[in-house]
Amino acid sequence: MKWRSLEETSLDTDIRPLHEILAERKELITKYVPAETQAVHARAIADLKRQRLAASILPIGSKIPEFQLQDHDGKTLSSSDLLARGRLVLSFVRGRWCPFCVAQMEAMNFIRPEIEQAGAILVAISPQTVQQSFFMRDQHKLRFALLSDAGNKVARQFGLTYRVPDEQKAVYRRAFVNLPFVNGDSSWELPIPATYIIDHDGTVLYASANEDYTERPEPQDIVRFLR
Repeated sequence: MKWRSLEETSLDTDIRPLHEILAERKELITKYVPAETQAVHARAIADLKRQRLAASILPIGSKIPEFQLQDHDGKTLSSSDLLARGRLVLSFVRGRWCPFCVAQMEAMNFIRPEIEQAGAILVAISPQTVQQSFFMRDQHKLRFALLSDAGNKVARQFGLTYRVPDEQKAVYRRAFVNLPFVNGDSSWELPIPATYIIDHDGTVLYASANEDYTERPEPQDIVRFLR
């Protein structure tokens, strides 16, 4: 189970702005996914927006919680280890099964050298298992660490987690999105997508989160902020 990227059939990297890539994927969904299925996802997003989940995330100016997570190779990385290397660009994503997460990660991978030139490092966190993170990194040729947040423990501390509603859970099951297998637990809990920029001392400098998983911050905006 995975999202097959357009780049898998081409040697070229898609250098379009991320919002154009996401818009294209939304158009494909509108064209090929049944209307009733689209309505289920729309209701789930609308319910999250009513809860104003993005408004209650860990805010700018706060200190991030310390954490230790395993990366795609099973190596334990701590927040203090990462921050010792510079400012941290930290993206929370749902998993390799999500086409919008894949698009964002590929776009962020493309600008990774610019992030590093600005004195920062890029890391992504998802609830998927170490093995799934390894597959995602290998499949999409990502060149940054993918950390596995078992049970969404870190995402919960950032105020990002929610439980997938029952009707959306049924849609995922029909589409073979087996979250208990992918994430290694039966909680059916996910983070809303979010991107943070964190200073050396753990202070949040930038925070962007959206209950709508089809919308993500533009990577070049991240680079401009770092500069």
